[in-house]
Amino acid sequence: MFSVIFPGQGSQIVGMGKEFFEKYDLVKKLFKEADEVLGIPLSKIILDGPREELDMTINTQPAIFLISYSIFKTIKEEFNINLNQAKYFAGHSLGEYSALSSAGYLSFSETIRLLRIRGDAMQNAVPKDVGGMLAVLGLSIEELEKIITDNKNNFSVYIANDNSNGQIVLSGKNDDLIKLALELKSQKIKNIKLPVSAPFHCSLMGKATEIMKNEILKANFKSSKNILISNVTANEIINIENLKKLLIDQIENRVRWRESVIFMINNGIDHFIEIGPGKVLSGLVKRINKELKISTINVESDIKDLKL
Repeated sequence: MFSVIFPGQGSQIVGMGKEFFEKYDLVKKLFKEADEVLGIPLSKIILDGPREELDMTINTQPAIFLISYSIFKTIKEEFNINLNQAKYFAGHSLGEYSALSSAGYLSFSETIRLLRIRGDAMQNAVPKDVGGMLAVLGLSIEELEKIITDNKNNFSVYIANDNSNGQIVLSGKNDDLIKLALELKSQKIKNIKLPVSAPFHCSLMGKATEIMKNEILKANFKSSKNILISNVTANEIINIENLKKLLIDQIENRVRWRESVIFMINNGIDHFIEIGPGKVLSGLVKRINKELKISTINVESDIKDLKL
């Protein structure tokens, strides 16, 4: 059995999806629709850059979704491969929106509009350069939680992404992240400051939650037979009301990616198909279980090699 998974922020590169855009009319139509819905030349930013503009969260989130969704539709309509046979759909952070739209829960135009608002809200939830994120390598979640607890009077940081065995991302104010980095360095634990300008997936995102709560509750979600896995619970999403609540909760809560992958494996998944730019999730899945079959689809030749 297989699952379809979709990447989050950080996978973007200028020119992503260009091969599909140039060859397939359905992709050209999606790019055109994205520009019209958002009222900005998103397609030009994706295809031509500049990189600085693509890397702005307000652009990155709808851009990655547009590429992921375009590839998903190309696989289905141009290659006649039915990915809706997947047991599960899942995505990392904004990738959860790619998953739910591809799985039929929300239209393309509403999803891309929501992601533009989400990107703006998350970017502006705290003043520029106040918060950030730090990747910690080589520790288990329990070991890192102990360090955070032991130092709670010294600094306040939050686990934002539990990505895989030995790769965890934390969010917080930059002053606190510097203190954490010094503590980790003293214990010879490798850590890397990430090139993001906001502390995603923690309680500092409160303003973004309020904005997105209003937008999500009025969005026109539909029922689907496809099963989604939630970042917040690492479990199946039960119904539309549950989906809306979890999308709201997701903004301030930990992305439980490692647990989500383990849940899917424990429920019979032995093949993961990553659709969208980059190979980040494929690498994380491999770190969690080396025995799995993993397919990464971001150029046309990848589709020709795909076997379900």
